[in-house]
Amino acid sequence: MPLTSYAVLTKSRAKYGKQLKEKDYLGLLACQSVPEVMVYLKSHTHFAGVLADVNERDVHRGRLEMLLRQNLFYEFDSLFRYDSNISSGFSRYVIENMEAEQIVRFLILLSSNSTEKFIFNFPAFFDKHTEIDIHKLAVAKNYEEFLEALRLSPYYRILKNFRPDEKNRLPVSVMETKIYEYIYGNLFDLIEKKAKGQEKQELMALFRTIMNYNVFSRIIRLKSCFDLTPEAVKASLMTQYCDIPPKIIDSMCKAESTAEVFAIMQRTGCGKMIDKLGYVHANDIAPRVTCRLAKKNMHFSNNPAVVMISYVLISEIELKNVISLIEGIRYKLDVKTIKSILIF
Repeated sequence: MPLTSYAVLTKSRAKYGKQLKEKDYLGLLACQSVPEVMVYLKSHTHFAGVLADVNERDVHRGRLEMLLRQNLFYEFDSLFRYDSNISSGFSRYVIENMEAEQIVRFLILLSSNSTEKFIFNFPAFFDKHTEIDIHKLAVAKNYEEFLEALRLSPYYRILKNFRPDEKNRLPVSVMETKIYEYIYGNLFDLIEKKAKGQEKQELMALFRTIMNYNVFSRIIRLKSCFDLTPEAVKASLMTQYCDIPPKIIDSMCKAESTAEVFAIMQRTGCGKMIDKLGYVHANDIAPRVTCRLAKKNMHFSNNPAVVMISYVLISEIELKNVISLIEGIRYKLDVKTIKSILIF
């Protein structure tokens, strides 16, 4: 194994070893206020360094989240520099996911005439890592101005043919699918061209299983929240990157209830994992699968790229856990409810 590969493998596992353990989550759940959470994070966890200058008695949720996201982004960036064979592509994947998240958030705000809220939660550090014109996006008030902000990015080509309807509504679900088709197309192309042997097999298995559950979870969400035809549901799915047979996907799209969707999925090979996840909410299933697979890779894989991307996936889930926990305590949710949201 080349020295650079050994370095990224070792560094990824070392970082993983410092992540929050069950005892940390239980300690955080025992906190009665956000300042107590901050004291715990600063005193007992790997977040101590990034939170050193944050006043625990004057915590602004938006600033805190951006600070943690910035820290995580630069951790990833430093990790990706260890191995140039495939890691630069994974670095692009992380950036594209952040871009997609911001674009979809803006589109949702645009549909509700609330674009002024966008800038309050935008990660300012991200400006120099994207081709999106953030300054134009921050002041955009309509779809044309939104497209202008995207003109130099690949998303302009993807979204330029969409337009709001007479009630200013956008097909955000379909647009989101088109964006992620581009991102996952790049990802699978990267794996196909750059990875080899066992490493390639493990990466393909990881992301195809994640995509299986993303498709399943999306069907559940669309059927729960929207009155869509089976054809409309299917149009919002990225089926080309999953292993679920087309007939099974068609059956889930045509199902009369979410319970029927669950029953169909659980009859598939990968769907048998659902009963082992300990989920409370259906939308937690895909991230729980991701966490389960990534943790298995952290312990058992000997392929640097697999271990590295698994660490990235787990770290993103950990960050969401911390933000969710802080929000739960801020809004005085009971411990059982907060714990049901966390994935660990």
